[in-house]
Amino acid sequence: MNRHTPPPAPESTRTTVIGLMSGTSCDAVDAAAARITREGTELRLTPLGMVSEPYDEELRHALAAALPPGRTTLADVCRLDTRIGQSFARLAVRADRELCAGGAELVASHGQTVFHWADGGRVHGTLQLGEPAWIAEATGLPVISGFRNRDVAAGGQGAPLVGLIDRMLLRGHPGVPAALNVGGIANATVLTPDGTPAAFDSGPGNALLDAAARHLTAGRLDHDTDGRLAARGTVHRPLLDRLLADPYYVLPAPKTTGRELFHSGYLRTALDAVGPLPAPDVLATLTRLTARTVADALRPYGVTEVLASGGGTRNPALMAALRQELGAAVRLRTSDALGLPSAAKEAYAFAVLGYLTLHGLPGTLPECTGAAGPRVLGSLTPGRTPLRLPAPPERAPRTLTVTPPSAGAR
Repeated sequence: MNRHTPPPAPESTRTTVIGLMSGTSCDAVDAAAARITREGTELRLTPLGMVSEPYDEELRHALAAALPPGRTTLADVCRLDTRIGQSFARLAVRADRELCAGGAELVASHGQTVFHWADGGRVHGTLQLGEPAWIAEATGLPVISGFRNRDVAAGGQGAPLVGLIDRMLLRGHPGVPAALNVGGIANATVLTPDGTPAAFDSGPGNALLDAAARHLTAGRLDHDTDGRLAARGTVHRPLLDRLLADPYYVLPAPKTTGRELFHSGYLRTALDAVGPLPAPDVLATLTRLTARTVADALRPYGVTEVLASGGGTRNPALMAALRQELGAAVRLRTSDALGLPSAAKEAYAFAVLGYLTLHGLPGTLPECTGAAGPRVLGSLTPGRTPLRLPAPPERAPRTLTVTPPSAGAR
């Protein structure tokens, strides 16, 4: 071997990673800890648990005021970047202590998306807040963050970024499986029969539902708990038809959207056009909108199974509407069936993306984001000790298997 050639990576590695995530609902931070083992081309993810903490009330209100259609200043952005980073840091310390017994080796932080600059079917930029230096300082661990930017720079949509992880999870499933995440925005990955993946944001998940709950209750509620209001209402056809006419839904995949489009002002404009409606009817209509747009986006692929995750899975009215819209021929389950808790699936996915970046492996599929090619994602903030990156393996992993933790194995 040439003395300048690095030694090959071992065929078996194990890394304990904390994945940090705050989605487009912008209400809390989730931390999921995982032991990730590579055996040749197989990754094995052992979930070690999840902890979650809501943003404090002052931070939540400041963040909500800065998001579209609100106005903000650079001073506000600086304060939010710091305070969100500190919130992520506190939860990472807790996750390392409670879930990893102090043995975490890496933190992968998605940060808080505050703006996704999409125009004319292209994404020109993206901004996630939550300065990683706070996490590195508090934990002493290296932190990988800023996952979306490299994909956008390569011409991709920058979202959804879980396409590669979903393909690895779904590989080998019969029929045409799809992974669906219903957060503030709903996104899906479909694995077609020839193994080619497709990924896209289908449209609003909980974003308009949460905005309606706040608007119609004058801030008394910030979401429709368990879909109770929607369950009492009736779908208002003119409102639904108006919402379904949005041009976003007919754009081809890959595509992405966010609260830049589906925000409270968007909802108020639609409500003003149809006149006053009872709150339950508005929530029932928006619940049907989410279910219909998800099903419409999946239908052309002939999907036979949907594995759902995200906050929307805790809404019985939404899950019932989704089951109805998908039809009896499509099996709807949650990601718990794969061993990944539906509330933590996205955080676990970013833990895997962090692992891939640490080992010099791409975290994207151009078929899913539209980028010019696969890219290694993120920026790395060193921890307290000198940073030594492992050598990339000769073969990239192809499958991801979820294995239960053994007693006392942490």
